[in-house]
Amino acid sequence: VSMVEFGGGLVQPGESLRLSCETHGLNFSAVTMTWARQAPGKGREWVAAIVSTGTIAYGDSVTGRFTISRDNTNNILYLQMNNLKTEDTGLYRCAAADDDENAWAGQGTLVIVSP
Repeated sequence: VSMVEFGGGLVQPGESLRLSCETHGLNFSAVTMTWARQAPGKGREWVAAIVSTGTIAYGDSVTGRFTISRDNTNNILYLQMNNLKTEDTGLYRCAAADDDENAWAGQGTLVIVSP
């Protein structure tokens, strides 16, 4: 299994970014996919999740600004991030988990939001 994130970068507050997570080797449509982030010097924070049925959940800090989606044809997970804030800075990683409690994660893509 491989999972690779793309789309991070340096943006100003109020701008947008779209992250992608390309996966290979997963039964993609059957797994729960999540995004999490870790800011410098802080613990990991769960951002969003989308289960195989399409049910979606967001962390309180990103609700209304971020949108998670999945492309089950091309095995890609997305995170559309709008109205970015400096506190959104961090390493964003995608992860997958199946019903047998197997889990996988990518290496992450860095998002920096700075004036």
